[in-house]
Amino acid sequence: MFWMVLGFLQRNLVWSIPVAMVAGLIVGASADPGVLRPLILPVTMLMIFPIMVTLDVRALVGTCHWRMLAAVQLANLLVLPLLGWWLGRIFLADEPYWAFGLLLMATLPTSGMTISWTRFAGGDVAAAVKMTVIGLLLGSLLVPLYAHLLMGQTVPLDLLATVRSILLVVFVPLVAGLITQVILRRSFGESRFNREIKPRLPSLSTLAVLAIIVIAMALRARVILGDPGQLLRLLPPLVVFYVIAYTGATLLGRRLLPRGEALVLVFSTAMRNLSLALALAMTVLGPQGAEAALVIAVAYVVQVQSAAWYVKRADRLVGPPTVKTGPDLS
Repeated sequence: MFWMVLGFLQRNLVWSIPVAMVAGLIVGASADPGVLRPLILPVTMLMIFPIMVTLDVRALVGTCHWRMLAAVQLANLLVLPLLGWWLGRIFLADEPYWAFGLLLMATLPTSGMTISWTRFAGGDVAAAVKMTVIGLLLGSLLVPLYAHLLMGQTVPLDLLATVRSILLVVFVPLVAGLITQVILRRSFGESRFNREIKPRLPSLSTLAVLAIIVIAMALRARVILGDPGQLLRLLPPLVVFYVIAYTGATLLGRRLLPRGEALVLVFSTAMRNLSLALALAMTVLGPQGAEAALVIAVAYVVQVQSAAWYVKRADRLVGPPTVKTGPDLS
């Protein structure tokens, strides 16, 4: 029953994330949310660890889709971080912690949902796995640099503390997850691990995501309820970000890549690693992390809804799947 409930929540993020946001507001308005702060670190670790256990680093070995790889990395490591920073300056100039949250989500590309959405749309899943692994590693390494260069003047950041937080919430779970993966594969066998264990683990991460959203919303509940228009202020920069990301990736993919790889380009760029962004916001910024996390919580809603919309229209936007036909024997 436990795994069924978690699976249900994971399959229905379209509504489970808004429910978690409302639950956080209720908790924060009716009780002292400060008691939730000690949960931030263990919950963020729980959020990241299951993803690392399922991470297939073997995807880095194999055919190099060089045009797709170049396009994805150019977008993820340069274009979209600068876009997030620019939108923060335009829309959120008077709220530096919101702008920092927007920069975090713009700098951290891809997630497990990149692979899922690529599969739903009929794209190249193996290439999506590779882009996810590369994006996780490179994005994590670039966060301190972008944060210091682009936001260091408006948000008080300790560069060494930022690096330590990334090591704690990314690379410690990465190493622990890979070790756990090896142990599980040897204990249960490759087939059983892939069939019974691996599919369940992402739902644990989903539970942690929902929990951290509840915590973030609870910590800001009284401010938000005192001025509900705050949430509406966050929608314009997020909508503009995703519209530009989807449009640019779609046009580039249609022009340069076959359909399967074009879909990987779309979902490897438009999908951001919001789980990791949320974890870093809550650990790097301390008490102010809830402000940055608010942007990322709203981004979850926009990202899930937009991805579901795109999958339904993938054939029209990127092109229909190529139909293989046999030789003409007439």
